[in-house]
Parts: sequence; C-alpha cells; structure tokens
Amino acid sequence: MLRIWGRRSAFNVQKALWTIGELGLDHEHINAGGDAGGLDEPAFRAMNPHGRIPVIEDDGLVVWESNSIIRYLGAKYGQGRLWDPDPANRSLADRWLDWGLATAQRDFLDLFWGYYRTPEPDRDPVFVTERFKRCADNLRLLDAHLASRSYLAGDEFTMADIPAGTTLYRYFEMDIDRPDVPNVEAWYARLCQRPAYQEHVMLPFENLYGRLAF
Repeated sequence: MLRIWGRRSAFNVQKALWTIGELGLDHEHINAGGDAGGLDEPAFRAMNPHGRIPVIEDDGLVVWESNSIIRYLGAKYGQGRLWDPDPANRSLADRWLDWGLATAQRDFLDLFWGYYRTPEPDRDPVFVTERFKRCADNLRLLDAHLASRSYLAGDEFTMADIPAGTTLYRYFEMDIDRPDVPNVEAWYARLCQRPAYQEHVMLPFENLYGRLAF
C-alpha cells in the first residue's frame, strides 16, 4: 500500500494528498512534522535526508518533494487523467505545475506567514503590502490565462491545477481584499466541487492565526 508521511494541515502535504485523492489510491497516512515530530528520526532521515514533508513510499520506492510526488503519481497512476502522455501537451501542465510552486506558492506563503500567522504587533507592513501586491498580480495573470480555458492546462483537470489550486482555499478564505478575478473565482468554484479537494485542502486553519510556531 502507498504510504505518505506528513501533517494534514501542511500546505505541501495537502498537495500530495489531493493528488492521491484524485487518483483514488488506497494509502496509509502517517502523521509527521509539527506536534507529531519524527522528522529528525534516523528512519525518516533515511527516506528524506532533508527532514521535510511530504514523503511517500510506494512499493519500496521513496519519493520526496511535493511536485515530484505529483509527477510520480500522475505518471504511474494517472495516465490520460492527471498526466498527459503527449510530451508537448504535458509541457503546458509542467509549466503551470512549477509556476504554482516557484511563484504562486512562494508569494502566497510569504503573505500567509507575514500577515496571517504573524501576530499583528510583529508584522512588517512593508513586507506584507508587497506580498499582497504580488499575490494580486499573480491572480490577474491567472485570470487572463483562464479566460479561454476551464483549467490551467486546458478544459480538463490535470496535475497543473494542484499546486496553484492549493493556494486558493486559504487565499479566498482569509478576510482580505482581493482583485476582481472572475475567471479565477470560477476555477476555484470548480475545484471546490471536487471531493478530493474538499477532503484534503478545504480544512479549517483558524488555529494558525497569529501563531508562528506549530
């Protein structure tokens, strides 16, 4: 059976669990990180020397890094669904997959930590304002891209939607001002109808407010 290590509230773990849910894979979840600890245990470090989550083990193969997990599971279990077998078509999904990690997730998590998780007296207003702007710019870029398609790589859900889509729940559920992005809002509404998104991403996070440590 597929096994995955990580705490369910961790952003990158949610990406991996959402992928597993979309593929309907039987799996065992092992709580790790945060209050559960375990990341410095020799057995865990033998799987991932960086001591980070998520980590999966599938038939003896260990994979870490959330986007690598998405690609591995898509290639093995999601041919023709999450994973397009045509390299040219798949390259579009790959681009958005990596943009979701390198740009959308980076800017959003900076905002999430700098604004939501940092106690108000300790916030850096210049830093927070800049991250609000970056996130708004990212949404406008997405909105223009989604004007002619239902999902990031076309009219079908693919692995491309998972990294950027994972940011949307927390972004849209925070009480903040957002730009007018109707195409992104429609995309988000479609994601919210997916059972795996509901189960693994749409989780309460109020306990993180003003809390830098977990």
